[in-house]
Amino acid sequence: MANSNMTPPSTRVSGGFRVGIRQPGVKPKDLRGTLFRLWKLTKGSRKGLGWLLLFSALASASAILSPLLIGQAVTGVDEKRPVTLLLVFLLGLYIGDWLVRFLQQFIMAFVGQRMIHHIRTALFSGMKKLPLAFFDRHQHGELMSRLTNDVDNISTTISNSLTQILTYLFTILGIFSIMLRLSFLLTLLSLVGVGLIFLLTRVVTAQTRKLFSDQQQVLGRLNGQIEETISGEHVVKAFGQENQMIDQFEESNDALCRIATRALIWSGYLMPITNVINNLSYVLISIVSGILAVRGYISIGMISSFLLYVRQFSRPFLEIANIYNNFQTAVAGAERILDIMDEEPEPADLPDALPLASPRGDIRLEGVVFGYDPARPILKGVSFNIPAGTRVAIVGATGAGKTTIINLLTRFYDVNQGRILLDGHDLREYRMEDLRRSFGVVLQDTALFAESIRENISYGRENTSLEEIQAAARMAGADDFIQRLPQGYDTVLTQGGQELSQGERQLLTIARAVLTDAPILILDEATSSVDTVTEQRIREAMLTITAGRTSLIIAHRLTTIKDSDVIILLEDGQIAEQGSHEELMALGGRYAKLYKTQSGGVK
Repeated sequence: MANSNMTPPSTRVSGGFRVGIRQPGVKPKDLRGTLFRLWKLTKGSRKGLGWLLLFSALASASAILSPLLIGQAVTGVDEKRPVTLLLVFLLGLYIGDWLVRFLQQFIMAFVGQRMIHHIRTALFSGMKKLPLAFFDRHQHGELMSRLTNDVDNISTTISNSLTQILTYLFTILGIFSIMLRLSFLLTLLSLVGVGLIFLLTRVVTAQTRKLFSDQQQVLGRLNGQIEETISGEHVVKAFGQENQMIDQFEESNDALCRIATRALIWSGYLMPITNVINNLSYVLISIVSGILAVRGYISIGMISSFLLYVRQFSRPFLEIANIYNNFQTAVAGAERILDIMDEEPEPADLPDALPLASPRGDIRLEGVVFGYDPARPILKGVSFNIPAGTRVAIVGATGAGKTTIINLLTRFYDVNQGRILLDGHDLREYRMEDLRRSFGVVLQDTALFAESIRENISYGRENTSLEEIQAAARMAGADDFIQRLPQGYDTVLTQGGQELSQGERQLLTIARAVLTDAPILILDEATSSVDTVTEQRIREAMLTITAGRTSLIIAHRLTTIKDSDVIILLEDGQIAEQGSHEELMALGGRYAKLYKTQSGGVK
């Protein structure tokens, strides 16, 4: 398996879809803009934030009122007055603080997880609306990292930090108001330390923001490599590339370690330095307040209250500085999520899009030009007509454009020039959902899910009876081996059906296409991975399931498409020859030579 850095911008999986890998570049980060967009994104899932705001205000009451009560108690003791009632109030305040904070966390658990649920759902739903080209440009593991790691980082930040920030903001406002009332001079002195902490936070977070963003990107790339390695473990071992994969993993892992270390070192500067600033500020205020007390300007109780307020006032800034630093990881993840949500979705249906309930299956290509990179077209002015009910085979060398035609017919991509007509109308005039339902597709690369065989065959067809599923399997030649399995059609597949042979997996996908009963059937290298006996069974099944349907068959084994009504030979993105098997053999051209080479000269 190739390292993502070594993979070319566009690679080709034989007989399958076009696949490419592109790592996103580092973009300028906008903390405020990202947080504002997250706020808009969670609209409709923020029920309960009002109560959270209320309990956050109440949670700050202890920090705001307790120093004042303590100062009054100290003054009362100094003046030999009873302070029992003050102590009772103080005890009640602390008990109430515990209860309020418990309720605050209780509400936050519901509100935070509902918001994260909304974000995760919006991201996953958004990804399902993206065109196939998007997934061709990104590693699957890297996308999985955004759905898991990045969303989890946001979840952790919201759940652990939102209540703290709200409480700290109320605490800062309340304490500042009381400090101003107690002593304007001492309040100004305390603001000097707070200002230094604020400037330090700006300097440090300017560095950590980019580092945490880079960390998330490297983590995504590492996850992509892990996903590639695990899914392709058979290939890795077959080619003896274990050491190379370990080296590539270590390279990415080392890069992640270096970036994470730098980010943590920078973030680690905050707490020690801010503690020093806070302590120096505390000493300065103690000295000045002592001088003022000696001169009779303030009382001993007031000094006690103010020094406690200084501690309480600076602590929220220290905690917010630490939380703000932790926000960098979450914001970096949020930006990666929003990058996906900013991608252009599949083209929307036209306002007057046509329904396609019962297509006849007339297909016509007119001067179709297309390239995954428009500067390098794969199809170069291809034109042909397929009447309804015609069985058409498309053959040619790898890269000639066979599968590309299938991608265009199903509108996984749209043509660059020309047009494709179905029943006399451009494909883009139909509703996308109706168009896709008109095709039954069997690909070379089987796609099975970790569900029962029954559910895999009936994928996309809800409420299908077992009898219908068995009939489709018999038509595809899959019923015999399914019946031999321990649980038959209820056998649950794992790891994409790796416990089955490649041929058996292919037969299941053919049965799935049969069950769709679509009027247009596409078989893309459906027999390339099976033995000759199974190939013959599939060929017989193909003759049955394609009867009366418009069928497009892509094949390298020309013996499987002899019975096609029309055979189209593509070369370098253009039609080189076209006709029935007999016509092309009589022509004695490229198709005839290719067929004789494969069959040993037997017609």
